[in-house]
Amino acid sequence: MPRPTLAALTTLRLGGPVSDVLQVADPDDWFELVRTIGDRQEEAPLTLGHGSNVIASDTGHEGTVAVMNTRGITVKRVDDDTMAATVQAGHPLADFVQWAAAECLAGIECLAGIPGTVGAAPVQNAGAYGQQVSDAFDHLTAWDWDMGRLRTLPAPACRLRHRDSRFKNDPGRWTILTTTFHLTRSPAAPITYQPLADELGVHVGARPPVAEVAAAVLANRHRRGLLLDPHGPDARQAGSVFLNPPVTAAQAARWSAAGCPVHTDSDGQLRASAGWLLEHTGYRPAYKIADGIRCSDRRTLTLTAHDGATATGFAQALTELSAQVEIATGIKLRPEPTLVGAWTSTANDPQQTKEIK
Repeated sequence: MPRPTLAALTTLRLGGPVSDVLQVADPDDWFELVRTIGDRQEEAPLTLGHGSNVIASDTGHEGTVAVMNTRGITVKRVDDDTMAATVQAGHPLADFVQWAAAECLAGIECLAGIPGTVGAAPVQNAGAYGQQVSDAFDHLTAWDWDMGRLRTLPAPACRLRHRDSRFKNDPGRWTILTTTFHLTRSPAAPITYQPLADELGVHVGARPPVAEVAAAVLANRHRRGLLLDPHGPDARQAGSVFLNPPVTAAQAARWSAAGCPVHTDSDGQLRASAGWLLEHTGYRPAYKIADGIRCSDRRTLTLTAHDGATATGFAQALTELSAQVEIATGIKLRPEPTLVGAWTSTANDPQQTKEIK
């Protein structure tokens, strides 16, 4: 029987063989997995959800891969207007947002259409259209591999920042099992992102119904090529390949005057548009970066894999793009996808992690 591969577990469909894959479909399966890992005297497993924000090594992973397929939402009333929704780690984030919109519960509506699982969302503090996980996040439960036990971590202990968290900075220690959000039965959170306000035909600060906002986000993401179509020509991708880079006030003034969108993130840091910087440097949708690797047909910031692509080549392509942007603008782009598996050397430096993606 052929060995399982990371390619079969990731949206880029790249990555070499693994020793074993254990599916976690029921919450109780997790404790059986922990016992299995202990019996094998292995280190913590490489944990994946949908594999939508990772670059998996061509070499693969010598060890167990845990795939989180747990699903389910449990709701508890906090007060007259607030509900605590506890979501299993393997539950698709897009499905959770759709559920909340149907229930008229506000707090995560702008996360509509983001790929991946709910368990991955706090790792990156996923966000879009002026909203992020930390806006509604209350606490989570996670397996602490260092301590060998289940722990509950309140929001402050998770240290969620702009596209960052304690889980991202301590790879391999944690496996998130459930995440709890506090959602409110109210109109949507005030719209802060101008393109979304334009999509809705409202002014910034307006609070339309939750379902209308979620639908507008999906429509805008579709038009911009931000929805992952598993059967389309750009199916093999990991979403945006670079984070919007931090810039100084002087850089912000210079490049804003040149037309680059610049915004202030939730931590108060000025950030420039990574997509604009790539296009300013000369890259365009459908641009061929290397053999089997090109920009998506509709969006420069998304790279796609095709026949002949390798994980090593993909990582090297990110290094080359970042270098060219830095030469042209003086601004360094940091890759967003995480490297997983056994990398003997890395062409770029996204942090390696064993968290759910």
